[in-house]
Amino acid sequence: MDIVGALGRDPPECGVSEDGRLPRWVAPLPSALEDVAYRFVWAIVAINLLGTAFGFWYYRFQFARVPVEMWPFVPDSPGATLLIALAFASWAVGRSSDTLAALAFFGNIKLGLWTPYVLVVFYPEFLANSGAALYAFLFVSHLAMVLQAFVLHRMTDFPVRAVAVATAWYTLDLLMDYFVPVIGGVTHTSLPYRDGLPWFTTTVLQVAAAGAVVLTVVPIFFALWTRVETLRVQG
Repeated sequence: MDIVGALGRDPPECGVSEDGRLPRWVAPLPSALEDVAYRFVWAIVAINLLGTAFGFWYYRFQFARVPVEMWPFVPDSPGATLLIALAFASWAVGRSSDTLAALAFFGNIKLGLWTPYVLVVFYPEFLANSGAALYAFLFVSHLAMVLQAFVLHRMTDFPVRAVAVATAWYTLDLLMDYFVPVIGGVTHTSLPYRDGLPWFTTTVLQVAAAGAVVLTVVPIFFALWTRVETLRVQG
């Protein structure tokens, strides 16, 4: 068995056009890079599982402050990397799941963009608390989450039911994180400022929530647009 056979499979062709591409606005990565991700898919799975483990460690203090019943809503980024690891692994063993792929797509775009957003907006305290090396790692690794999300169109055409499940989960997560403290307080990722601290014309919590709301809508748009373009190309 060659190294590709050990670490992955030949990449799927689902969703590509006759010239090998969907429109650039829904499939922005070069097809050669997408091919590498699938041919070495187990390496991608391993990297995401390592990121998930680090993420759970990073959230350890927040877990201690939150009731156990609310733990599923706490680890946002590691939850997203776990989902994409499972999505890639399910494809690698021939049991690809549209729902897993949609959940992974939503999570990696939303959290992959939200984290750099708050790192930039609240950079003075984030930089002071984490140090330059960890700050840079968090920034770059979360942008990498966005890039890997745009590989998923090769394993799914984002059926409406799968998009609906992902939309429902990330809407519920949004409510628990910022708006509906069902048990205890809201469960958003800890910020280096008090939630109610004034920030320009609003508060820290509202600035973070605004980004989360917008970035919950963005993946819905991309997933459904990817489906439309895939059906158009295949038809």
